[in-house]
This record gives sequence, C-alpha cells and structure tokens, in this order.
Amino acid sequence: MEACLNDVRLPGRRFFSAGRLGRSLLAGLMMAAWGATLVAPVVLPAATACAQEDGGEEGGEQGESMLIFFVKALGVRYVIIFLVLSFLLVAVLVMCFMQIRRAALMPPALSQAFEAHLENKEFQQAYELAKADDSYLGNVLAAGMGKLQSGYPAAAEAMEEAEGDEAMKLEHKISYVSLIGALAPMFGLLGTVDGMVAAFMKIAGSETAPKPKELAVGISQALITTLIGLWLAIPAIACFAVLKNWLQRLNEDVADETGRLMSRFQNVGKK
Repeated sequence: MEACLNDVRLPGRRFFSAGRLGRSLLAGLMMAAWGATLVAPVVLPAATACAQEDGGEEGGEQGESMLIFFVKALGVRYVIIFLVLSFLLVAVLVMCFMQIRRAALMPPALSQAFEAHLENKEFQQAYELAKADDSYLGNVLAAGMGKLQSGYPAAAEAMEEAEGDEAMKLEHKISYVSLIGALAPMFGLLGTVDGMVAAFMKIAGSETAPKPKELAVGISQALITTLIGLWLAIPAIACFAVLKNWLQRLNEDVADETGRLMSRFQNVGKK
C-alpha cells in the first residue's frame, strides 16, 4: 500500500483568469481527483491495522479489500453523496483561492495606470480605465469617479456602497465552502441513523440472537458515514475560516488603496 501511495502526486498549479467563473470551475473539476485525499486518512489507519494483524499479507491486496469494505459499508447512496460533496468542495475551493487574490482584486497595472492619468489631469481617461476593468478595485474607483461631480462626500459614499456590493459577492462565493462543511456531517449523521435502524431491525426480525456479522453491516455503515462526513467537514470549515479572514484583509486593502488614489479629490465640492 505504501508503494502505491508514494506514487500519488497532487496536480500542479494552473492559473486561469480570475474573473471568469467558468474557467475556475473547470480547473476545480480537473483537480477533482484531489478529493480522494479527503477520505484517505479514513482508509489508511484501518488498512494498516488489518495488515499488522495478518502479518503475512501484502499491503496492496489488504488495502484493496479494506477499500471495498468501506464502499460496501457506505452503500451506493452514501458513496455518491460523499463523492459529489468532495468534488464540489475541491471545485469551490479552487475557484475561491483563484479569485480571492490580491492580484485579481487589486491589479497593480490598474493602480499604476489610474494614478498616471490623475497625475496628468486626464480624469476622463482615468474614469474610463476604471470602468473598463471588472476587478474589485476597478468597480470601486469607477463608482467614485462617477459621483465626483456631486462632490467628494458623494463619491466617498458611492465607493463605500460599491465596496459593500463587491464584498457581498465574494462572501456569497465562500459561503458555499461553509455550506459543504455543514452538510457533510449531517449526511454522516443521517448514515449513522440509517445504519443503527438497520441493525435494530435485524434484531427485531430475528427470533434468535443474530450473529455479530449480521449486525456489523448496519453498525459499520453508522460509523463509517460519520467518520467520512467529519473528514469532509473539518477541512471545509478550516478553509472557510481562512478565506473569511483573507477576504476581510483584502477588503481593508482595497479601501486603503481607493482612499489613497482618490484623496486628491477631497477638496472637490467644498466651499
């Protein structure tokens, strides 16, 4: 088993346009095989324990039989559910980590070109440049420049509203990570209940004491579904916390950058 595991390699990083949701989702689907690593810690300890008990069996065959045992214990329904959840988690995480980046939200080229237009008193060109850019920073600057004729306070208010809208869009995206983190243990709990009900039905339907092997089917489903649900939920919740803190820091950076670029207009509209 160790020889097989040593051959596993995570796919290399590939960078796509951060502003295109379709390409990000495509990258996530291409890395969906990575989702198998989320359940690997479940298989490895059990396979190692069985190999130690048997002593003479080869690791590859024991690992294969343990994997089959896990699949049979889960059943077709829960295998499909957890595979879909793991693939979705990987796809959403790839999309978030590619779109919620400083270079994507605050393109350095935009800041430099916008500031150069302001230095040259080319305010219309600066506005058109910001409006043509679909990044977080571009949308906020375009909102502020569009309200400058009404004075700097109105421009500042427009920028705050644009920042709130952009932040809400990004928060909606990372909320799917939290959703998967909440659903995974719920499906695990559902599998636990199903397994225990099946075990008790076996007891109730038998006139004599059922064999432990007959009860093990339902009990194994109860335990394994909970275990895999937790292994999916833990990284999802951890990644959601990281993304949330990351997004909060980037929101502050965007606010500071827009304030720096637009500070030269603070006296506009004052009497």
